[in-house]
Amino acid sequence: MSETQMTNLDIWCAELGRGIAQIQGMEEKVINAALTVLEEQGPYAMFLYLQARHGNVAGDMRSETLNFLQGIFDDRLDRANDILEAIKKLSGDLDDLLFARDLLRTAFSYARYHLKAKGGGAS
Repeated sequence: MSETQMTNLDIWCAELGRGIAQIQGMEEKVINAALTVLEEQGPYAMFLYLQARHGNVAGDMRSETLNFLQGIFDDRLDRANDILEAIKKLSGDLDDLLFARDLLRTAFSYARYHLKAKGGGAS
């Protein structure tokens, strides 16, 4: 990225959140549970949880999130082709891992708001 080019990561998080909210079968309770796991155990555990408990939406969430993280951490992800692999690479630098966690928290919060806005879940 050039020095003069600026990126609004909040908009990127909002776009990821919208994409997650549009996944077929997505419910607000899935987002709420994912956010809880993200806060308590971190991003790696969150994606394992999603795969174990919400497999019907986990694949699309993993794909959307991997594309998002590759757009931000491209040079550090070294062509990771799976979200768990990407998170393992980010965990080599605690600042990167914590930054990714914060971005995911923001994006998943936006996903919850998108679902609420379209009436896609009560909780």
